[in-house]
Amino acid sequence: MRKKNVVENWVIEAKNLTKVYKMGEVEVCALCGISIKIARGEVVAIMGPSGSGKSTLMNIIGCLDQATTGEYVLDGERVSVLEDDQLANIRNRKVGFVFQTFNLLPRATALANVELPMRYAGIRQGRKEQARTVLESVGLGDRIHHRPSELSGGQQQRVAIARALINEPAIILADEPTGNLDSKSGEEIMNILISLNKERGTTLIIVTHAPEVASRAQRIIHLRDGLIEEDK
Repeated sequence: MRKKNVVENWVIEAKNLTKVYKMGEVEVCALCGISIKIARGEVVAIMGPSGSGKSTLMNIIGCLDQATTGEYVLDGERVSVLEDDQLANIRNRKVGFVFQTFNLLPRATALANVELPMRYAGIRQGRKEQARTVLESVGLGDRIHHRPSELSGGQQQRVAIARALINEPAIILADEPTGNLDSKSGEEIMNILISLNKERGTTLIIVTHAPEVASRAQRIIHLRDGLIEEDK
């Protein structure tokens, strides 16, 4: 459930989103008119069976793709009218990604992986110091010079979380963040994500099929057949 007394300061406003894929002469509706609002500082889980549209919705929320029709406003910016290069800029500034497969550069150290979004943003001053501070905040201060192959799965996911935080994004979008982890490591990662929400007010959106992960959210949105089946 959404926390009481949350100020209705929407970081995400999406209205009548559709996504239609053309397969030859056949049109497939992955999203069929979805409207959602997410308040700044909320923790929201998105669930649904395979083919429900949750991955498509995640890609649109994360500015990885554009809706076919509909309006999408992210942190006050109308994303639905942007060109590809503008979309990439918004994605780097406003969205922090945490993926199931970590998506770390294998030959780069933890420090270099976390610095990467700052490099893309053209930030030159203080990169290493800021990356070090964020790594320390997720408990990896003694692993900053280790490469992914020298880290456990849980540690790699901590690096990914630090990378997601480095540009102080409007939202963190976590796609099955515990999917490749054992239960203990998965619990630790969820504790870190929830702590970030409580301590920093970070808006957290988790796409998951795991009920135990979704139960940590304040609100769960269930999708089915490209529509919202339940939002509570």
